[in-house]
Amino acid sequence: MAAVIGRLVFLLVSALAGFYVFLKGFSDVHSMVGAGVGGLIALFVISLEFGFQKLSTKVVLGGLLGLLAGMVSAGVILFITESLFFDGGKFLAIWQLFALALFSYLGIVLGIRWGKLPGLGFISSGRGEETQATNNKILDTSTIIDGRIADLCETGFLDGTFIIPHFILQELQHIADSSDSMKRARGRRGLDILHRIQKMSEIDVQLVENDFPHIREVDAKLVALGKEILGKIVTNDLNLNKVAELQGVRVLNINSLCNALKPVVLPGETMRVFVLKEGKEAGQGVAYLDDGTMIVVDDARRYIGRNVDVVVTSVLQTTAGRMIFTRLKDESEKEELKVARG
Repeated sequence: MAAVIGRLVFLLVSALAGFYVFLKGFSDVHSMVGAGVGGLIALFVISLEFGFQKLSTKVVLGGLLGLLAGMVSAGVILFITESLFFDGGKFLAIWQLFALALFSYLGIVLGIRWGKLPGLGFISSGRGEETQATNNKILDTSTIIDGRIADLCETGFLDGTFIIPHFILQELQHIADSSDSMKRARGRRGLDILHRIQKMSEIDVQLVENDFPHIREVDAKLVALGKEILGKIVTNDLNLNKVAELQGVRVLNINSLCNALKPVVLPGETMRVFVLKEGKEAGQGVAYLDDGTMIVVDDARRYIGRNVDVVVTSVLQTTAGRMIFTRLKDESEKEELKVARG
């Protein structure tokens, strides 16, 4: 309410100021015209205020610094070129107005673009671009919906700045508004995960407006953003992982991290597993560890629905995860006994 009253007072004062200026300085123009001009100027300033509210403080500060740099540059250029206008007059005035407008505009545009960069482009810990590249992490849609990134943040293993591009947020909103109930649930889960990460005091989450209108694919936009801000892409999408690495953008793959943290199993070790279903090959049974690792058990089809002791024969690491190949412990002991007698 106080803000509304303040704007109304500002509008009234501007109109009165315009009325007074035209009354004293423009005797041939009706003073009410001055009141109208003052009111229009006030409305323009108020509209700028509403526009600034949609921008982050860094973007506004970057634009102001850019404007100042542009005006200083225009002053230097005008000082150098003033001697070229021997007669001065209108041509000099037009050139001064053009130079001031041009350099001010370029300064604002470049300043806003600079202000959109995380850390305003000048906050660094002393190691330059390498440090910034290490700390900036860009989250993609699949990682946000997956949800494990929030659990990882809570452990304290990840720090730095988490970048959420506006086009990723739009994609999440689009999924959350889908007519398909499954997609809608996934989209809402992603928005909930984002909200959860934002509430973590030790995590710096920044929403950036950087967009690439000439690029249609979201994955390609992520790669372009990674190049622009020197950040790492956090994902669990294998295809995005490959494309980003081919283009020189570093990637943090959540699946790779989870696979690296799985317990190491060596050939010859024994374990007790629950045979859940039939395998692809004849006679095979399939079991799973608590972390989802698939265990293939030879000749275990007859033990489906039962717990059995198995011996690890080999471990296969793939991009999709880890597979452990085993055989029944009893069968292994019988074979070893045959070899010993043999």
